[in-house]
Order: sequence, then C-alpha cells, then structure tokens
Amino acid sequence: MTFRNDSISFEQKKDELSQRRSQLSVVKQTLLKKRLCGNFESNAQLQLIPRRSQSGSAPLSFAQQRMWFLYQLEPNSAAYNQAASIHLSGSLNIRALEQSLNEIVRRHEALRTTFAIIEEESVQIIAPALTMTLPIIDLRKLPEVEREQEVQRRTTQEVQQLFDLEQGPLLRSIVLHLTETEYLLQVTMHHIITDGWTWGVLVGELVALYEAFSIGKPSTLPELPIQYADFAVWQRQWLATEVLETQLAYWKQQLYDLPTLQLPTDRPRPTVQTFQGARQTLMLPKALSEELKVLSQQSGITLFMLLLATFKTLLHWYTKQDDIVVGTDVANRNQPEVEGLIGFFVNQLVLRTNLSGNPTFRELLGRVRDCTLSAYAHQDFPFEKLLNALKLERTRGRMPLFQVKLVLQNAPLPPLEITGLSVKLSESDIDAERAKFDLLMNLMDTTEGLKVQLEYDTDLFDAVSMKQMLGYFEQLLCTVVKQPQTQLHVLEEMLTEVSKQQQILNEKQLKEARIHKFKNIKRRVI
Repeated sequence: MTFRNDSISFEQKKDELSQRRSQLSVVKQTLLKKRLCGNFESNAQLQLIPRRSQSGSAPLSFAQQRMWFLYQLEPNSAAYNQAASIHLSGSLNIRALEQSLNEIVRRHEALRTTFAIIEEESVQIIAPALTMTLPIIDLRKLPEVEREQEVQRRTTQEVQQLFDLEQGPLLRSIVLHLTETEYLLQVTMHHIITDGWTWGVLVGELVALYEAFSIGKPSTLPELPIQYADFAVWQRQWLATEVLETQLAYWKQQLYDLPTLQLPTDRPRPTVQTFQGARQTLMLPKALSEELKVLSQQSGITLFMLLLATFKTLLHWYTKQDDIVVGTDVANRNQPEVEGLIGFFVNQLVLRTNLSGNPTFRELLGRVRDCTLSAYAHQDFPFEKLLNALKLERTRGRMPLFQVKLVLQNAPLPPLEITGLSVKLSESDIDAERAKFDLLMNLMDTTEGLKVQLEYDTDLFDAVSMKQMLGYFEQLLCTVVKQPQTQLHVLEEMLTEVSKQQQILNEKQLKEARIHKFKNIKRRVI
C-alpha cells in the first residue's frame, strides 16, 4: 500500500489503515484477516494471473464447463440467453455507437470466443478479430401503442433467438429508433461469456468509448492486463494445488447428507424441467429498507445475511424442515486483474443452516452469519467441479444441490453520463417468462427502497401463491426489524394467523364474486 506523503509517521499510517479496515464489510474484514494471518488459500489468490503462453485456444473455465454441458443437454433452449436494454435520449451518433461496440469486442477476447471439442477436450476458440454490424430498426412512424407492442415483440424475439456456441458470435445487438430523439439499444449474450458483473463493465466502457469516438478522439481506456482465457488457464493450474483438496474437504463435510427442500407446490413436479416461469414484484417501503440496514449494522452482519435469515425463516414455516438449504451467487472476481473483464466468472454457493431449537431471530442471525462467512472463505471451489466430486445423480426435473436461491444484486454500475445524451438501463420483462429454479428471490437496493422480485417455476406454482409468499416475507421483515429477540415459533404463529385471515378474505371475495355472477345471470333471464 502506498501513501501520498512518505514523511507520515508510523502511527499515522496505522491509524489510516485501521480507519480503512473499519469501513470494510464484515465479510471483507474476515477475508482480510485470513490473508494477513497467512492462510494458504487466500494467499494463493494474491498471486498475479499471468498471460497464457499460447493464443487462439484455451481450456474452458469451470463455470464455462458447466454451461457447455447444459448447452449440449438442451441445445434448443434459450434459457441461458442474457439481455439488457439501454435507453438513449438525445442526439445519437450511430456510427460512434457501432464503433464503440466493436472496440469493446476487440478489447475482450470473451466476445470473440466460440467453443469446440478437440481430441475429446472442450476448448475455447478465440477469433483474432470480429466486426459487428449494428442494425437500426426504425419505429418512428408507428403510433405509440403499436410502437410499444413492436418493441416488446422484437425484444422477446431477440432474447429467444438461439445462439450456436460452436459457430458464434455469442453477442448481438440492435438499435430500435423510437422517436426523433429516443433510441433503445438491445444487447444479448449467451451466459457462457457473461454474468451480472459483466454488464457494468460493458456499459462503463461503452459510455467512455462513445464519449471519445463521438467527437473524433481515440479511446482513453487502458489495455487490459489479461484476458478471460488467461483466467481459465490460471484457475485450472491453481486448483491443481493443495487448495483443491482443502476446499473440497470443507464442502464434502458441509454438504454431507444434504436434504431436499420440501416446498409445497400447487402442482406435481414434471419429470423434465421446461424453464417456464413468471415473476412477482414487491417494493418494500423506504423506511423499512433503512431500518433493515440499521439492524444489520447493529448486529454486525451484512444486509444480505439479514434478508437470508428472514427468507430461511419463511421457508422453515412452509416446509416444517429444520435443515434449510438455499443457494446464492458470488461474483468470483477476487483477483484485481479480472474486475474489468467481460466473461462468466460468477460461482454458486450452497448455504445450509440448521433452524432447530426454536432460536430467537437474533440467534438465527448468528447461525446464518457463521454459515455464510464459512461459505465465502471457500467460495473459489467451482460449482461444476463440486457436482462432479460429489458424484450426484443428475435429473432433468430439478437443479442439483438446491432449488431455491436468494441473490442481493450489488454489482457495481458506473455513472451513465454522456455529453448530449441521457442514458439509463431500461427495465424489461424479457426474462420474466423463464425460471431456472423453483424459486429465485432477487433483491435490489434502489433509491426508493429494497425491490424484491420473486421468479418462480410456473409448472409448480400459481401467481396467487407467490403473491402470498411475498406478503408473508414483508410481514416477517416488519416484525423482526422491530422485535429481533422474537423466537422462531412466535414468528411462525404470526404467519399462520396471517395465512388464516388471508384464507377467510379469499373465501369471502370468492363468495361475493359468485353472488354477483348469479345476480347478473338472473337479470339476463328476467
């Protein structure tokens, strides 16, 4: 670590370090402590990732290996297409926008990558160059209602169009020209070359490059220190060391005799997962969202841990199981060299907590904290490699290890500011009709408060059941934020009472609807 003034005393340096450390999250403080104490696993991550010696092809990363397996299993599925829409308002320079996209493709090998099997080994094939064209679809002459319908149709068409992982390219984009000064840039990639963090990288570079190219200046972005394939080579070499056995030993112990969550469903589970889904959204009040943050800080945990403990309480009430298993995502970008790369790094973790013994909610927070920190300390073990090591019997009816997932979105997003243009990521319901898990609770921290999106498998659940689940989740949050010492069985009795009241209300509304229908029929007869 460097300091701006070499004459600063040792005590001043020590104070500055202490202050910086105090500003870190609980998770980062724990990981930092492990590194400073000489933990082998963490110190290994401090090694710089070198450039690979050969260009043109490389082994798959472990994350890509799993995605490649799923693609070969279901080549006609668009379930792993990832899309984003960027709304641009103002005087748009289309040529500069296309030039910017092509510069991003040049900078990032992942966007020029396809996949193949050579001598029975799966490999990345990296093209030396790739030039993208940016189609412009003019919708200005359509009436507003028709234009909105056409935007939705083309958006759906884009995300459902299949990618050929062997032929590529695995990136495509179009511009919908909405009005004289409004445009919608739609970008779609296959998940094998992207993840949630990637979108922040792509948008950040797009803004910086367009700002330069639109006024005839060269790129101001520095060249990348490594490429995604360098990471893939390094990852396999690193995990060939003692790190592999150490981390695997932890996960084998943690996942021994892992239960399946017996969540009540509205319909029997089909033998083959169709990935048909829907989404329900809940916006938590800003005041409640702020109270949750205060409680997490006072309890020495992260907001994610607090939300996870609440979600697990809810699942405990639904299933009557003490051993609750939920999955989550981690960015898996622990090395500074990969933070600015486009690529598929995200790893999945299994978070297993025992809720037996009727703990208070505050006691449960401690259990969830310990479980989460332990998982984070072993987060580098690839999910695909874990599945292989455990020799699990895979079925096409459900995801392995866990079927319910909770994610708090906190991937960094750069400022969206361009001279002469208003830029914003446009929310879309593109992915709302797909579901990879039985349930995925996705939370986003917005300026208006926490936004909760519950994505669910429509082969299993009805919309009314999911709306009720979100209502119970909010009720739990309102209770625990005020009374964190409440015991689990008291919280669940509260949910049972709320459920009974909801059932009475539903029956009353149904009865009134039947009476209203009967009266209408009687009038027509008379």
